[in-house]
Amino acid sequence: RPAEQGDLPVSEALGMASHESQSLLWERMVGQSLPFWKWATPIVHKYFPHTKACTPEDFYRAVNHVRPSLIRVDADEVTYPLHVILRFELEKGVLDGEVSVDELPALWDQRMKDYLGVVPPSAKEGVLQDVHWPSGAIGYFPSYTLGAMMANQIYEAAKDNIEGLEDKISKGQFTELKDWLNKNVHSQGSLHQSADDLLLAATGKRLDPKLFSDYLKGKYCEIYGLTL
Repeated sequence: RPAEQGDLPVSEALGMASHESQSLLWERMVGQSLPFWKWATPIVHKYFPHTKACTPEDFYRAVNHVRPSLIRVDADEVTYPLHVILRFELEKGVLDGEVSVDELPALWDQRMKDYLGVVPPSAKEGVLQDVHWPSGAIGYFPSYTLGAMMANQIYEAAKDNIEGLEDKISKGQFTELKDWLNKNVHSQGSLHQSADDLLLAATGKRLDPKLFSDYLKGKYCEIYGLTL
C-alpha cells in the first residue's frame, strides 16, 4: 500500500484469517515443501554435520510427519484443523448457552478422544493449553484453518503466475514470490470488502475448500504411499 496511506483505515489488514494466510504460506507452502528442502539441505549439512546422511526427501518427510498430538501448536497440517474444529464447537456451544464452563474439561477430553484418539492427562494439556479464551479472543481459532486454506489457494495462484516458481524455490530464489504477494495481497490492505473478495482478485475465485482438501490428499498420499 502507498506509504502516505499508512494511517488510514484502508491500510489495515483485511482480517486475521488473511494475516494467518501469509505466515502459513511461507511456513507450509514454502518451508515444508520439497523444493525448499532441496535448497536448505546443504545449509543444514554445513551447520549440523551429523545430518549429512539425510537427503532432501528425508527432511521433507520429517517436517511433514503426521501424528495425533495433544497440543494444537505442535500439530501437523493434517490434524491441525481437528484441533480448531473442537475449539470452535465448544466455544460456540458456550455462546449458544448449550454448554456450561464447568462442562468444558470433560467435553474437551471426550472430543480429543473422538477426533484424534488421544486423551489429555490433565487440563494443562487439555482445555487450559491456549491463551485465547482467558485473554478474551473468543472465536479466533477458525482464523488458523481459514488462513491455511487461503494460503494454499494464494500459493497455487502464485505458481500459475510465476514461471518455474518451485524450481526457483529449490535454488533459494524467493524474491519473485515475495514481490507477487506484495502486489496482489499485501498492498491491497482493506481495499476489498472481505477475504473472499481479496481471493477473487488475487486468485480468480472465492475461498474454495476443495482446493485445500485436494492439496492435503495429494501431498500426503504421495508421502505415505496411500491411495484414496
